[in-house]
Amino acid sequence: MTQETEKICLVLAYFFYICLYVKNNSMKYLIAFLSIIVLSTSAKAQTYAQWKRLRYEVCFGLGVANFLGDLGGANMIGTDYFNDLEINTTRPSVNIGMRYKLDPRQAVKVDFTWGIIAGDDRLTAWANRNNRLLQFRSHIFEFGARYEFMAIKERVGHRYRLRGIKGQKALELYPYGFVGIAGFYFNPQGMDAAGTWRNLAPLHTEGQTMIATRQQYSQFQLAIPMGIGFKYAIDKLWLIGIEYGMRKTFTDYIDDVSTTYFDNASIMAVNGASAAYLADPNLGANIDYAAGQQRGDPTDKDVYMFLMVSVNYKLKTGRNNLPKFGN
Repeated sequence: MTQETEKICLVLAYFFYICLYVKNNSMKYLIAFLSIIVLSTSAKAQTYAQWKRLRYEVCFGLGVANFLGDLGGANMIGTDYFNDLEINTTRPSVNIGMRYKLDPRQAVKVDFTWGIIAGDDRLTAWANRNNRLLQFRSHIFEFGARYEFMAIKERVGHRYRLRGIKGQKALELYPYGFVGIAGFYFNPQGMDAAGTWRNLAPLHTEGQTMIATRQQYSQFQLAIPMGIGFKYAIDKLWLIGIEYGMRKTFTDYIDDVSTTYFDNASIMAVNGASAAYLADPNLGANIDYAAGQQRGDPTDKDVYMFLMVSVNYKLKTGRNNLPKFGN
């Protein structure tokens, strides 16, 4: 029997004992009122102790990644966010992390996510993009921290469909929202004329470093993760979930495309024929894009996103408030 249960039993025994001997009704009511307060406080303390003993969760996720940028997109002029989503460029992603509950409705989580994103002008029927014939792929390596808020507090009772037990049943579906900060690394690649994937950043496809106004972009960037998710409790320790999160970034170069075309002859002279081809693979095909013509849109920063199915396991908390990895 736990200390909280012993307290409740003692209070109940004391209450009934007093009621047998106290004839004054007002005194009985006072004792009853005080007993209710003590019982409520003890019950809340017991509930608190139960969630606190399982406040850590290890999380594993498998899912998909997608990208919103300058390449590919819908069959229309480039638009913001989901109107420009190209489903055919969906690629795999993996996530691992740990969640720490601040209280029954709030938590913080740190995690690592890997995914592949891509874009391809050949997938859109919009003429200006399709004629451009640019394409890219990139691995994303992201480490982030975030704050989560559950719309419904996790309830504690007789847990998860135990046969033959009556009483309060724990609510099993928990929706939540999150926002945080993350750092990520990307490395855009394009396919050259020989069908080989080449790293694009060193090729300076928009004339970076060739003139003072075209500086090289950093492949390490910050992002703001935000999204929603749902967790479903299988039993006391295991939960499964689904989560969608988008990453607002502060760079327009995840796909190596942002501003205007640079003089292609200069690119070839400095960085070689492959660089010139990847800067303008349409060169000599349908339309020759002259230096200064629009190649991308620097006013819209890139966005990438993950859709994850996760498995979550609760770790017992030790007396030092750290997770226990054994019995």
